[in-house]
Amino acid sequence: MAVTQLLIHAPTVDALKRAQNNARNLLKLEPDAQIEIVVNGPAAALAVTFSDEDILNRLVICRNSLQAQTLSVQANVKQVDAAVQYIAHQQMKGWSYMRA
Repeated sequence: MAVTQLLIHAPTVDALKRAQNNARNLLKLEPDAQIEIVVNGPAAALAVTFSDEDILNRLVICRNSLQAQTLSVQANVKQVDAAVQYIAHQQMKGWSYMRA
């Protein structure tokens, strides 16, 4: 069976909280799953406060959202120019999309 590749989109604070739970639940069932939590909008302000390495390694944060809110992100967190573009490109590569 192919490895699950899932984008979990979290544009709000509540969505980001759900996304973390969704990721953890899927990893319990499929430890090899590739999961990225794509963060933009108001959720970026919460994401920059995270310290859980397992979640930090899965975050993909929209640079537009960071700049709009004057936020800085941890050095090891992946940033992309625009969440919408990143999601579209990952879907073209076969990744599944879920909004938290």
